[in-house]
This record gives sequence, structure tokens and C-alpha cells, in this order.
Amino acid sequence: MTAVDSWPHVWIPGEAGAPLALMLHGTGADEHDLLVLGKTLLPGSPILSPRGRVSESGMNRWFARMGEGIFDVDDVIARAGELADFLRDAKAHYGVDGAPVVAVGFSNGANIASALALLHPGSVRAVAAFSGMYPFGDRDPVIDATGVSLFLANGTDDPMAPLPSVTKLDEVATSHGADVARSVRQGGHGLSEHDLTEARKWLAGLALTEL
Repeated sequence: MTAVDSWPHVWIPGEAGAPLALMLHGTGADEHDLLVLGKTLLPGSPILSPRGRVSESGMNRWFARMGEGIFDVDDVIARAGELADFLRDAKAHYGVDGAPVVAVGFSNGANIASALALLHPGSVRAVAAFSGMYPFGDRDPVIDATGVSLFLANGTDDPMAPLPSVTKLDEVATSHGADVARSVRQGGHGLSEHDLTEARKWLAGLALTEL
């Protein structure tokens, strides 16, 4: 069994030359949860959808936390590194080494997607983060995020991903050279049709072959 085989995931082949959609589920979901979303946002793209390998009371997550919104930042950093390694190996394994990567994450998946792109900008250059927030607590481990594009979609009344934390993500990412687009809607934690519409517009404006 290879390192790729040992990490539970779904692989769906796509069209040659299309960007790779890296789908990152939320807490309690699994590698099957966002497949339809991937096909909707990036039609024709190959899809790589791994399972978070941290268990919290039996629920799949991407990194540990001490409480709601209180993340184990050391674990965030370590798990982002593991995911970057898996992504590199999976791209080689499936023969898509040269494909640009667009990470799409919801909630906890949005948080690890942002961490992955900001800490390992060579692996993921574009992130669509739905109902995510700043993943590094009171720290700033980002060195250089030049070339990274982030789309942050959030609700105005989301207690799980409060807007001040999203603004911090925007400010930190921008200060390190990332390009950040935001979409704020009325409502709380979730994924709305408005979010999808705005994400499609954002994706349409990216030069995906140059990521």
C-alpha cells in the first residue's frame, strides 16, 4: 500500500488540462460530502477529495481544537504540512503533476484549505473557503503568500466563523501578498446559492492555467 492509498480519499478523473479540485469537507463529514460541489464549481476538473484524519468524538476533522473556535495552532500547521505532502504524492500518483490546484473547503475544511495555501503556496494557489475563519489563533506563521488567491464566503451571523476572524484572515493574507475576495451574505453557518454564484464569478476571473 502506498502513502496515497493509506489516506482515505476519492479520486475522480477529469479532462486533460483542467485544474485539480481539492475538496475539503467540514467537521463530521467525509470524502464523499463535497463531490457534487466540486463538479458544480469546477465542471470537467479531476477531483481529489481526502478525509480529515483527526477524530473528535468520532467526527472527522482536519486538525485538533480545544473548543469551538479555539484551534490547536501547532496541529493546524502540522496537518497542513501533511496535507501538502499528500497532495504532492497524489498528483504524481494520478498523473496530474502539472495541474493547478483549486482547494474548495467548507467550515473546518475551509480553515485547513486557507492554512494549506498560506503555508504552502506552491501546492495550492487558489482557495474557495465557505464559512471558514482565521486558522492560526493569535499567531501569524505566514511568510510569503504572493500568488495565492482566496475567496472567502461567510454569513453575517455565524457564531462558528465570526466576521472579525474572517477579516483577520483577509488582513493577514493580504499583508503577505495574497489576493483576497470576499462575499458576505445575511445568515449563519452554511453554504447558500448566493455563495455558489459568487464563487463561480470568482473562479471565472482566475487564470487557472497560470496558477
